Amino acid sequence: MARRPRRPEELLHLLTRAERLSVERIRSVLDEFGCSVEAWRVLDLLSDGAGHSMTAVADHAFLPAPTLTKLIDQLVDENLVFRRIDPTDRRRVLAQLTPRGMERRQQVSRAVRAEWADAEPLDPEDEDDLRTLLTRLGDAWEASEAQAPVTTVRAGRAVGRGR
Repeated sequence: MARRPRRPEELLHLLTRAERLSVERIRSVLDEFGCSVEAWRVLDLLSDGAGHSMTAVADHAFLPAPTLTKLIDQLVDENLVFRRIDPTDRRRVLAQLTPRGMERRQQVSRAVRAEWADAEPLDPEDEDDLRTLLTRLGDAWEASEAQAPVTTVRAGRAVGRGR
């Protein structure tokens, strides 16, 4: 079987489409709990009880620091998250779930799992294969970024702009 030429824009389009449709599918469930996708990601990370730095939380939730700060402030106001000083580095602040936050995370996660199971987007074997492939892709990009930082090539003019 002949291999088609690799087109990064096609793969990026497929990844973006799958992510957006997946988020849209569960957004109605999250809305029932007054929870955004980003808040759900934060609650999920913090559910291990270890406490995480703001940098780790921002990375996990795919949010810039100022946006994360606003989100954490909202979660603190809702008594779902609290901040504490890191005992090993007093300059750092750690975020952690309150008991109410842990309960909310469990409720939201159960509802999301139920919605995902009802939709049955993939059979378990395909889901495992996809998880493996996406992990490999992410790991490969992280490894290549660590070895050689991304450089920007400037084109003569921006795409889509006329002169």
